[in-house]
Amino acid sequence: MIHTSMIRRAEHGVALLESLLAVMILGIALVGTLGLQARSIAALSDAGMRAEATVAANELLGIMYSDMPHAADYALAAGGTPGARLAAWHAAVQERIPGAGVVVGVATNAAVGRTEVNIAIGWQRTSDSQRNTHRIKSYLTASKP
Repeated sequence: MIHTSMIRRAEHGVALLESLLAVMILGIALVGTLGLQARSIAALSDAGMRAEATVAANELLGIMYSDMPHAADYALAAGGTPGARLAAWHAAVQERIPGAGVVVGVATNAAVGRTEVNIAIGWQRTSDSQRNTHRIKSYLTASKP
């Protein structure tokens, strides 16, 4: 016959082991949650920059549309210095997206009466993250009276 004292001795420490196991599982879950939170913040930051780049590109297209005869003056090569017509917009982009790289390609096709505009705005959130580039291609056509 097995005595109750022997059963108690065999179960001695099981509650402590279960508690340690529960704490370990909780710790793993918390570390995973913190990792997801960090990734979420990074994705949100990149989405904010992408939205700023979209707004900036749309602003430039509006400016260019209102100044169609001088559309070629808005072209900007990679690493180039913006011209007088583009300087204010470029400064605003640099203010909203620090370290942004901007390229503006302008190609006028007089035969069909439209101007193709390619805008690329690039940024890098942190020094160890990858470089992102937001590109927009649009066509401007002068309105006929």
